[in-house]
Amino acid sequence: MTGNGDFHIGNMRDFYHATGDGAVGRIEFHQHGAQDPQAVYEAVIRAIETLRGQVSAEDREVLDTSLETIRQGDEAPPGAFRRALGTVSGVAALVGEVGVPVAEAVRRLLALLAG
Repeated sequence: MTGNGDFHIGNMRDFYHATGDGAVGRIEFHQHGAQDPQAVYEAVIRAIETLRGQVSAEDREVLDTSLETIRQGDEAPPGAFRRALGTVSGVAALVGEVGVPVAEAVRRLLALLAG
């Protein structure tokens, strides 16, 4: 893929964001009413896994450590899950456009958790 852009495929609720020359993979944002928390949680994990292949070794190490905690879900020590999400969001912000899908996925998950 070349170029940057937002585009729709299928119905207007399926939104895709692709950036940069040679963008790899796709993160899907399905903008429907109520969202399934498990689906949003899984989307966060997929987004992090995609991002880890596009960052430096140092950032990948931080993402991997945080991902271990995030995968624990409710079993993570108190506060560790939220801190791991914050760390991932920080890396996503630092790497720029390539991190946008992760930041958005984390934002959606935190919004669901806040109720």
